[in-house]
Amino acid sequence: MEEDFYKILGVDRNASGEEIKKAYRKIALKYHPDRNPGNKEAEQIFKKAAEAYGVLGDPDKKRKYDQFGMDGLKGTGAPGYSTFEDIFDAFGDIFGGGSIFEDFFGGGRARGKAARKGASLKCDIEVDFKDVATGVEKKIELTKREVCDVCRGSGARDGTSPAVCPYCRGKGEVQQSQGFFTLRTTCPKCHGAGKIIESPCAKCGGSGRCPKKSIISIQVPPGVEDSTG
Repeated sequence: MEEDFYKILGVDRNASGEEIKKAYRKIALKYHPDRNPGNKEAEQIFKKAAEAYGVLGDPDKKRKYDQFGMDGLKGTGAPGYSTFEDIFDAFGDIFGGGSIFEDFFGGGRARGKAARKGASLKCDIEVDFKDVATGVEKKIELTKREVCDVCRGSGARDGTSPAVCPYCRGKGEVQQSQGFFTLRTTCPKCHGAGKIIESPCAKCGGSGRCPKKSIISIQVPPGVEDSTG
């Protein structure tokens, strides 16, 4: 008997994309493996919810599922995730450029990797000689690349979503066998992202980030010397 993805997420067939997303977030939070260690039933619900969202959260797959059921998904790579890491990777950039699981658990489980430290910013500040003795506050303008406020970091045009790369099937790498050796290389189509942007966001061009200027205050301490970092 075919499972009903709408019932799995607890939404009706007329639910909006945002309602489907919220329903999935709620289930993912409740049944996440980090919150239910060793609970096989919770793991199964977690995986089923991911499969359901993988279809209903994608406008094209949802349309095919609504029209033809599971038969309409043949050849689309859905549904199915063999490991939890597949799920984390698949939904790593849905919400504001960060993983849905980063929102819930501080990023510890996102893609199974530790969060990376951001790059340092460096600028030169001129300080008058008289201010060196007393210290002074300086205002500087910086340009940083921040999450695009239109696509919320997904890089995809409004109403669309990044698609699973058909070449590597979302793995971000391809495997080639040469005799007794197996070679893994970065996917040449998605460049390791595991997803492709078929309809890029008009504002960020598909990068998910836009340059934004901001002014910050820097307190220069008394007695500062030239070239101090």
